[in-house]
Amino acid sequence: MAEVLLFHHALGLTEGVEAFADGLRRAGHTVHVPDLYEGRTFEDLAEGVAHASRTGFTERAGRIADELPESLVHAGFSLGVMPAQRLAQTRPGALGALLLGGCLPADAFAEEWPEGVPVQVHGMDADPYFAGEGDLAAARALVAGAADRELFLYPGSAHLFAERGTPSFVPGATALCAERALRFLDGLAAV
Repeated sequence: MAEVLLFHHALGLTEGVEAFADGLRRAGHTVHVPDLYEGRTFEDLAEGVAHASRTGFTERAGRIADELPESLVHAGFSLGVMPAQRLAQTRPGALGALLLGGCLPADAFAEEWPEGVPVQVHGMDADPYFAGEGDLAAARALVAGAADRELFLYPGSAHLFAERGTPSFVPGATALCAERALRFLDGLAAV
């Protein structure tokens, strides 16, 4: 089974992030979900992003990764995509990446996406953050012409569509995203 390092979004380590990780665990994967906010959570994305910038979110994520084996799948929700993508592109031994609700241009962390590191990107087609701020365009460019890179779009405008217990939660999209993520992880574990 695969070993996954999953980073939470700007709201913190929430019920939705934990539920997604638990689903991967129930399928037999090892999932590390560090709390980069040390117990704090936010209800407002802007407040969470401000907190992340004050506390060195991405740097802390890198230090946590250094304590784990190199052979990891790096995953993240929204803001958590930043450290996940950086690690997948720059850390030796990365097995793959799961980018949920975000994607940066491939040259954000390295000259290009590393050969042999598969990726799945998930987002909603009308999400103002994902579709409206360049993440969707970056994801399309990333997966273009690469057999081991996939982009999955879900109908809707919710940014944190997997966040249980909030108005943005979209159960159908979350279930399909989890199913596809498990297929991805199972494929990596079989290699």
